Amino acid sequence: MRIRSVLLALGLSLSLLPLAEAAGKCERLVATGHPDQPPYLWRDPQNPQQLIGASADLLKALGQAVGVRIDIRHGGKPAAAIEEVRSGRVDLLLGSPAAFEGLTQFDYLYPAYAERTVAVWTLPERAPLFTRLEDLARHRGQALERASYPAAVRERLGRLQPPAAPLNGAALQALLQGRQDYLLMELKAGQMLLEQQGAINSVVALQPALGSESLHLALSHNSACNDAWLRGQLARQLSELQRSGQMAQWLDDNRQRWIRQQAAAPKP
Repeated sequence: MRIRSVLLALGLSLSLLPLAEAAGKCERLVATGHPDQPPYLWRDPQNPQQLIGASADLLKALGQAVGVRIDIRHGGKPAAAIEEVRSGRVDLLLGSPAAFEGLTQFDYLYPAYAERTVAVWTLPERAPLFTRLEDLARHRGQALERASYPAAVRERLGRLQPPAAPLNGAALQALLQGRQDYLLMELKAGQMLLEQQGAINSVVALQPALGSESLHLALSHNSACNDAWLRGQLARQLSELQRSGQMAQWLDDNRQRWIRQQAAAPKP
């Protein structure tokens, strides 16, 4: 009986060995992403080399659940951040669309953790003027943070190419004062800007939206930590977090966080 107990204990230890080895193989991951996508991700004004936002909160929760420390740092402009991950100098890319051309460089983890939608925003009384995309060509408008729009949206805009504008109150005030007829803004960022400017009931987002894209966590093929165990654990925890609805709370928390930071920032 005693021998049998020893054998059972030994068998159990051996069965857990691959998991223990996998869990201990990589104790730290480094992540980066688009540095100007509030409320998903943006640079911390108190520590500009760090990225904060709803995507960062999600990644921290994933790291705790998997038992791996994850540091989130500023990797430069979007193209530079992607190159850092592609090379393997950084392990994870936040907020990545699952692009076909990226399949040879990244493992896109499913499910997606958020959806970014770009819409046309205008004053309620001007909404009837916009029934087709081509109607934009007859009116004055701007595109806030155009460089980060989904590829499908950039293709739809085609030759229109409305002037790009930063995510601040200047373009919105031009719309409210009648100097512009419309703004193109990502839905969450647009709601955040309207709330910050006290104009949440003054501007509407038209339907249907211009387009949207799913945001994924991407693991570099060149990351020393990329293995089946880690991919499986991250995907499992992503599924759990998606079912919990926690991402909606993180987005709301970080919308308020960004608004507070803007209010505290020195005026130009």
